[in-house]
Amino acid sequence: MNSKTKKPEWAPEDDNAGFACRVMDGVEAGHDGISSYQSVAKTKKAKIFHRPIFTTEQYAQGVLSGSRAMLGRAITLVESNAAQHIDQAQEVLQLLLPHTGKSIRVGITGVPGVGKSSFIESFGCYLLEQGHRVAVLAIDPSSSISGGSILGDKTRMERLSRDERCFIRPSPAGKTLGGVARKTRETMLVCEAAGFDVVLIETVGVGQSETAVRSMVDFFLLLMLSGAGDELQGIKKGIMELADALVITKADGSNKMQAQTARNEYERAMHYLQPSTEGWVSHAFTCSSMTGEGIAEIWKVISKFKELTTASGIFAQHRRDQNVKWVHEMVDAHLHESFVRHAGVRKIIGSVEREVADGVLPAVAAVHRLLEAFENKTS
Repeated sequence: MNSKTKKPEWAPEDDNAGFACRVMDGVEAGHDGISSYQSVAKTKKAKIFHRPIFTTEQYAQGVLSGSRAMLGRAITLVESNAAQHIDQAQEVLQLLLPHTGKSIRVGITGVPGVGKSSFIESFGCYLLEQGHRVAVLAIDPSSSISGGSILGDKTRMERLSRDERCFIRPSPAGKTLGGVARKTRETMLVCEAAGFDVVLIETVGVGQSETAVRSMVDFFLLLMLSGAGDELQGIKKGIMELADALVITKADGSNKMQAQTARNEYERAMHYLQPSTEGWVSHAFTCSSMTGEGIAEIWKVISKFKELTTASGIFAQHRRDQNVKWVHEMVDAHLHESFVRHAGVRKIIGSVEREVADGVLPAVAAVHRLLEAFENKTS
């Protein structure tokens, strides 16, 4: 590069010591000053940066040592569907498994707009003040058209995301029933091994499919709005039967009295429902994420739940049952994947679907034909 300098074209005519701007001659290249590929190739090879590859032991030790960077990489490994990552992910989980199970797992759900993210931030900040370490696994809805997700939970939980004692991991829901990421259970175990003693799982919304959430958490918290109207009655009963506690959010300002009225109504309704957890009676509460009122009471309820169910053995039994159910769910998922990838099924499924759509072939007969192809009973 030529080090000779000169005045810019826009410099004042009466040059003086006060005008110190100078322009250096550039390199012989394009408009951006970067040499062409041919020029670089003649002098030296351009550096190619590869993502670092870690061993199974490095992943495990990094998570156990509390490295946030390695925690994120380990979760990415667990969430990966690449064939070369699946086996290593299971090896990492095997090493981490003895260090898991020491947290309280709380599922949080509610209709869109109920304020789940605001509640989690207020609740999470309170837990941090009490000396806990909090992991938030936020499941974001995926587009049915593009398959993409916004994953904006860190933006909505600004205060919480800045605290080193909290780890927030947004994940796309994909096509998973209930809005729970397929690898949420394994991600939860990784966070527990990293030392987080409270794991909050935020789901997409409510409905009968929220049993998927219930099957992986210890305490299931349902957030509701006051004055939501009768349009939600169709899903209220099913989801309320799963809840260990119901919370009316946004109980502040002019809405405080209305929220209290709604709490009383839900409290009466829950009296007639079957308890979600044996030996535990579910109740309704109110809270405000804005003022923090009611947040401490909710944590007291969760703590009391753990104390009572641990003493009775229900807490440990539920976790054992959940692990067994998890095995069956993974077997079902594997069989489905094997079915759709089977060469015999892929060969005929298009024509079978057309016959069913045209009303030529009954659905039950179509199922038998596809299963016969899967079991290789036909050519």
